[in-house]
Amino acid sequence: MRFDVFTLFPSMFTGPFGESIIKRAIDAGLIEIHIHNIRDYAVGKHKITDDMAYGGGGGMVMKPEPIFAAVESVLADEFNQPSAPSPSRSRTPIILMSASGRTFTQAIAKELAQHPRLALICGHYEGVDERVREHLCTDAISIGDYVLTGGELPAMVVIDAVARLASGVLPPGVPDEESHAAGLLEYPHYTRPAEFRGWRVPDVLLSGNHAEIAKWRREQAERRTRERAKRSSE
Repeated sequence: MRFDVFTLFPSMFTGPFGESIIKRAIDAGLIEIHIHNIRDYAVGKHKITDDMAYGGGGGMVMKPEPIFAAVESVLADEFNQPSAPSPSRSRTPIILMSASGRTFTQAIAKELAQHPRLALICGHYEGVDERVREHLCTDAISIGDYVLTGGELPAMVVIDAVARLASGVLPPGVPDEESHAAGLLEYPHYTRPAEFRGWRVPDVLLSGNHAEIAKWRREQAERRTRERAKRSSE
């Protein structure tokens, strides 16, 4: 699976994918992450990528020309095919990371993991020219109801969540048991020692009775899910 990330700050991506599961997946050739500097596609001596907003207001807005040029160049083969779907004419989903996008969930991660390639555009400053959203992107995603400095951190979150669902990245069955996989939060986990500072591991987990363990885990997952729902509604 391939990820193409379009950003003004490519150095932000140095490090987060150099450890743990994602690094192993990259080393094994299971996923690829390519970072593209939008400024490289800006014209003129100063490579300007932002400007003041029409109508006034605080902050700068990312210009459409460099973003279109960057995405269309990287996805050139797809954009040049007359049979490719609209609005972007690209088969690859082109996703704008935006606070006004649909809220990212595990279900969306599963949906995106079905594609062999994803393109992520990182907004910055006050955002991007609306024509990018309307005529280039196929989707817009937010990782929560709050505002960040830019789309780089959300892009990292999406890549991590989607990449671990790609074929071969995790052992078979592991993603199916995690939180949100089946509408429930994951049950509690314990490891050795069996007693730590007077706190014991639940006896059922030491019993060797797999049917009872499975029942206990299901009950705990349901309980944890109910408690979180209650807290969220308060």
